[in-house]
Amino acid sequence: MIRKAVFPVAGWGTRFLPATKASPKEMLPLVDKPLIQYTVEEAVASGIELAIFVTGRGKRAIEDHFDRSWELEYVLEKQNKREQLNEVRSISNLIEVVYIRQKMPLGLGHAVLRAKSVVDNEPFAVILGDDIIDSEKPCIKQLIEIYEKFEAPVIALKRVPDEEVSRYGIIKGRELDERLFLIEDMVEKPSLEEAPSNYAIVGRYILTPDVLEELEKVQPGKGGEIQLTDALRNLANKRKFYGVVFEGEHFDCGNKLGYLMATVHFALKRKDLKLDFLQYLRRVAL
Repeated sequence: MIRKAVFPVAGWGTRFLPATKASPKEMLPLVDKPLIQYTVEEAVASGIELAIFVTGRGKRAIEDHFDRSWELEYVLEKQNKREQLNEVRSISNLIEVVYIRQKMPLGLGHAVLRAKSVVDNEPFAVILGDDIIDSEKPCIKQLIEIYEKFEAPVIALKRVPDEEVSRYGIIKGRELDERLFLIEDMVEKPSLEEAPSNYAIVGRYILTPDVLEELEKVQPGKGGEIQLTDALRNLANKRKFYGVVFEGEHFDCGNKLGYLMATVHFALKRKDLKLDFLQYLRRVAL
């Protein structure tokens, strides 16, 4: 079983400055929930029991969000705001949480490696908080099903247009089925000419414990960072490694346009907002 998920949340969020100067990027709201809550809810809906947050300086708001807020609960109860009270309480009961400090932001691979002691030789998920995926079946659940079939690492993929290839890690693989690839290699943010395909790695992974051994061997690259992609490439040379083109809509909330698109998408899914918001969008689009 995949019981644990690692959430690397120690990054600076520089693309959203000045909004992220004093508040974590992961706490930016989509309508009325922070980004990180969407990904945690996806994990819970996929059967994950333990969230491992790899945090850094200035990330205390994430810890507070998933903790009890006795003062706020008292105020809501006194004001008889039962619906809001129940919602606030439910957040702290979503999932069991562990926090690990990444004292220096030394790359995604380093963040995942920091979780080694808690992962404890089990297969685990890695979920990136700024990749928001809206799907009928949770994306991580889709990957877990492939893992359970093959007992091998699995990563989420999506086909991207030529102009977006250089923004992603791109895979080279053999297509086994309509949505399933056997990974042969992967390249981090290649030019279109160097890219082996148009299939991009999205921030969802099911990994086996041996990836941690590979991460320990990876040499730091640019900026002294340890890249997860380097360890995954090494692992793919030693064992079968799969990629799944997930079903669902993906929003890259690590950039402003993707974040705005996600805001519109989730606002239009809300019955209490849809009609008025749609009228506004039509008016400003004229």
